[in-house]
Amino acid sequence: MAKRKRLTPARPDYLDEAAAAPETKSMFPLGVARHSPPIAQVAGSAATQAALEEVTEELRTARATGRLVQTLPLDAVDETHLVRDRLSADDTEMEALTESLRARGQQVPIEVVELSEGRFGLISGWRRLTALKALYRDTGEDRFATVLALLRQPESASDAYLAMVEENEIRVGLSYYERARIAARAAEQGVYPDETAALRGLFASASRAKRSKIGSFMALYHALDTELRFASSIPERLGLALVKALKEDPMSRKRISQALQANPAGTPAEEAEILTRAMMPPDKKAPESAKTESENFGDITLNRGKGGTRLVLSGSGVSEEFLGKLRAWLKAQT
Repeated sequence: MAKRKRLTPARPDYLDEAAAAPETKSMFPLGVARHSPPIAQVAGSAATQAALEEVTEELRTARATGRLVQTLPLDAVDETHLVRDRLSADDTEMEALTESLRARGQQVPIEVVELSEGRFGLISGWRRLTALKALYRDTGEDRFATVLALLRQPESASDAYLAMVEENEIRVGLSYYERARIAARAAEQGVYPDETAALRGLFASASRAKRSKIGSFMALYHALDTELRFASSIPERLGLALVKALKEDPMSRKRISQALQANPAGTPAEEAEILTRAMMPPDKKAPESAKTESENFGDITLNRGKGGTRLVLSGSGVSEEFLGKLRAWLKAQT
């Protein structure tokens, strides 16, 4: 006969002891514990470290390949790193750019190349950098103390020059003189073996006719660059006429240079008029419509075309005060 098992009486404090007892494997379904085992902790830590390294490498790559916009101090960017292609900036255009930066901040990054730790050379964006410097100088506001930039890694100096020229051609086209000058200067700097290679390299996308005109303006650059004050404003037709005169008349260079030095122009229009007169040989009669009569009034010279339909005032006496009085007098006559 089987022996019966004696049962112990129920314990009312059992639940209290169970609550105070340490957790055991049998307390959880399917043997799942609340704390991860050591191997799981190691695997999780390794995965986190790998993810962090991947993000860090991606940021490093994005920065190196120019996909990461950086904030740089204005004085960390060397704007003379390359010979600039643009000789000057139009006052109206610069004023519009400055007001845009003041109102909306910088929207398009400049392009730079890293020179050394903390130093960068400007490739493109000279107008934006110049406008930001002017705003910071005038306002002292911290938001104008830095510039947004993309880091580039041009394989050669010619790539850097090409990037600068292309950026300016897209935004605000260069004049023929500026195009010719940067091609000539790039050749002088040894970036290209000669001017023909510079012309083809920098303006490969331009038509053959356009490259030919740029090449013609190179002669003007070599002959008169140091004498011209408003070279970037020389119209295409006048520039080509000057180049033709320089080629056909050996004395024209000296004559034009002396005319520019004798009566320094105060405006692009004045310089264009001086160039137009000076490139004509002395023994060649000027067209009747181009003849002028000159009168001197102290420090002011009045040039009047035949028939009196065109007046040109020049000289040191043509000051802002004089122009103000002249405008007032003209208003009173109307």
